[in-house]
Amino acid sequence: MTGCRGDGRAVIRVMVVDDHPMWRDGVARDLGERGFEVVATAVDGAAALRIVAAVRPDVVLMDLHFGADGPSGAETTRCLIDSWPHVKVLVLSASGAHADVLAAVQAGASGYLMKSAPLDELVDAVRRTAEGDAVFTAGLAGLLLGEYRRIARGRQNDVPQLTERETEVLRRVATGHTARQIADALVISHRTVENHVQSTLRKLQLHNRVELARYAIEHGLTQ
Repeated sequence: MTGCRGDGRAVIRVMVVDDHPMWRDGVARDLGERGFEVVATAVDGAAALRIVAAVRPDVVLMDLHFGADGPSGAETTRCLIDSWPHVKVLVLSASGAHADVLAAVQAGASGYLMKSAPLDELVDAVRRTAEGDAVFTAGLAGLLLGEYRRIARGRQNDVPQLTERETEVLRRVATGHTARQIADALVISHRTVENHVQSTLRKLQLHNRVELARYAIEHGLTQ
């Protein structure tokens, strides 16, 4: 069960999956020092799938490429989310390759961060992932949007009618902006942003911001 820190905030439970022991242990140590509860580490996708039910993480930090035979990080992500829908996966990879980013998102990852990201960026990404945001390294978000715009041509007619403001909020959600950032940019209140998000979720029959971001990208609504 998730506990609370001294300041009353819920402790986020994290599992780190990576086949490089120094990197894996270093990330686990750094996150532990920043107030996260690292409930497990795993050397590859097969190990992660074996232990996830026992440790029940909120967020899994997932590498994509493992040296051993077995499922890739993308395959593991898909299996994790299919079996434990409450678990959110944040890919943490050395690869910024086009195909890797797309494979991770298509598998259901909540976000994609480069291993070169500063610790503060990683800490913020884990927290935002736990809260349900879609989180991407800035350059990768542009790559992802460009690809889905290409394959989504002609699909806009199937999209339920959104208001101009809902569409603008949706665009910003899809590119990883927080509700506070959206409120500041559009000069509206945080509550108004949340109302627009909830209204859009109802219209699109979706459940959370990650699904909302993926839907917006796939349907070319971020142009």
